[in-house]
Amino acid sequence: MKRRLRILTWHVHGNYLYYLTQVPHDFYLVNDPSRTEHHSGRSGRLPWGDNVHDLPVEHVPESEFDVVIFQSRGEWERVQHEILSEAQRRLPRIYIEHDPPQEHPTDTRHWVQDPDVLLVHVTHFNRLMWDSGPTPTQVIEHGVLLLSDARYSGHVRRGAVVVNNLPSRGRRLGLDVYRAVEQRVPLALYGMDSRAIGGEGEIENARLPDVMAAHRFFFNPIRYTSLGLAVVEAMMVGLPIVGLATTELPTVIRNGENGFVDTDLDALVDCMQELLADAELAHRLGAAARATAQERFGIDRFVADWQATLAQVAD
Repeated sequence: MKRRLRILTWHVHGNYLYYLTQVPHDFYLVNDPSRTEHHSGRSGRLPWGDNVHDLPVEHVPESEFDVVIFQSRGEWERVQHEILSEAQRRLPRIYIEHDPPQEHPTDTRHWVQDPDVLLVHVTHFNRLMWDSGPTPTQVIEHGVLLLSDARYSGHVRRGAVVVNNLPSRGRRLGLDVYRAVEQRVPLALYGMDSRAIGGEGEIENARLPDVMAAHRFFFNPIRYTSLGLAVVEAMMVGLPIVGLATTELPTVIRNGENGFVDTDLDALVDCMQELLADAELAHRLGAAARATAQERFGIDRFVADWQATLAQVAD
């Protein structure tokens, strides 16, 4: 698309938003003085580009946009009616759904029920599970641009685990799985509030690839979520992946080629112990994981997909 679009959105998932703003359009992020939820604008330590702009909430109704991108239920059901003008609510609209349904895995109706809105899912699994009704859907898989040129060494004989707020997010994010496995395999847990259960704490975005690169493998204990960006980022670094064979991950990881997936924790523990004992195997699987990530989740493919989608919606 030759025309540079003005896109209104909210700061919902920081890393995803950073990758999305690699698309060469102007993004306006709603903010307020209190930096309330999803109203934090250009916050955090991510290296936001010049195409990303803070927009005070009181200036939203008077501003001009070409597309509105929603990323959370609250903005769709409530906030748009509070801060957008009637004309802005009729603009081309996209809703990015980052997760599979949580109320019921197969029978949950998505809250966006509008044939004039495009519902973009980040995995094919998500689109399969949601009941989207009359809303048109599309899948744009993740694209990752690492904040460092970290490369896998695997010299630390531990597995890296990256999950934010695992103590409070419980079984769905695999708290019990992590606790069971860490009794048998050396693991290092990173992420917000991880110190509460003996983890290493939160690592800033720019340092995380280098931290992960030292570990022998990456373990994903999550039972039910979208394909985590941390998994893709670890693959980009070159770590072999070990995880539960649920949601989208079995379409990404091939056993014995770029990692291991299974629903049997005993089998996964055996795989982790094999990787700890065989550095050559870990390097070979990690190299294949990086090749998979570069081919499937490269930032150029992601940007091209979004360029085409935005052109379609804006036209």
